Amino acid sequence: MRILLYANVLTSESEPYFFEVIDTLKEFGVHIGIYKDIRNHFIESNAEAVAGYEVIHDYYQLKEEMYDFLLSLGGDGTILNATLLVKDVNIPILGINLGRLGYLSSVEKTKIREAIQDLLEGAYSIDERTMLELKSKPELFKEQNFALNDFTIHKRDNSSMITVQTYMDDEFLNTYWADGLIISTQTGSTGYSLSCGGPIVAIGCDNFIITPVAPHNLNVRPVVLSEDVTLRFKVQGRADNFLCTLDSRYELITSEHEMTIKKADFKIKLVDLEKMSYFKTLRNKLMWGKDLRNKKMH
Repeated sequence: MRILLYANVLTSESEPYFFEVIDTLKEFGVHIGIYKDIRNHFIESNAEAVAGYEVIHDYYQLKEEMYDFLLSLGGDGTILNATLLVKDVNIPILGINLGRLGYLSSVEKTKIREAIQDLLEGAYSIDERTMLELKSKPELFKEQNFALNDFTIHKRDNSSMITVQTYMDDEFLNTYWADGLIISTQTGSTGYSLSCGGPIVAIGCDNFIITPVAPHNLNVRPVVLSEDVTLRFKVQGRADNFLCTLDSRYELITSEHEMTIKKADFKIKLVDLEKMSYFKTLRNKLMWGKDLRNKKMH
């Protein structure tokens, strides 16, 4: 088996878990590759730790047959960045949570060996997740114009609301007067959209969710659409600039930008270990349905 290790940042606290992953993979005879940021982290302080491993620098270097899995070492943000490395190369991603919440990174750091054994024994399934693709004039985000969670438009320079004219395919959908607008996938429905009152959409439902941020209209509510539609946006406001985001990345836009969101031509594969179902993750990570009234508050 061949496994690629990916991380954005390793700290003194997370390094021991990185070495636990390395040692466990070596024990089972796994071929190991590492992302360039891991190599760069150790190159001056401990070059021997990463000597001899194949180093992957970018998307263009990857081929599907090179690796069976990518292990993402970090939090959910690390997985979001890993999707941009993998894109349509078709390598499944398993997240080992070295961060905080770890909703997408479902493997806790105390379960590293167990998770690797499950991979080797085939005790997993693959979830295929929709990616958003942004097309815009003028161009935004260059070749990283994809998102696993969401695309958002926000006010930026003052406290005034923005106006977002929204079209679905060739039909006018709505004009949103709000602080911002979120377009999320079913994966992103448990993220920023949920915090703004959007619904939880189960994986496999194949939907987009449009959720306004603090709308100035009591009648405006989140709407669930088929992911097969194309959405188009024009934003206006009193400020000269507005904020546009794809997952954790952002760029400034103006009223001259016209942006289109559609389903990407590829899906991201996330590894789902059989011990952690979607709804079990909801209950454990987001406390979904938990009654805390009898718990002591600290």
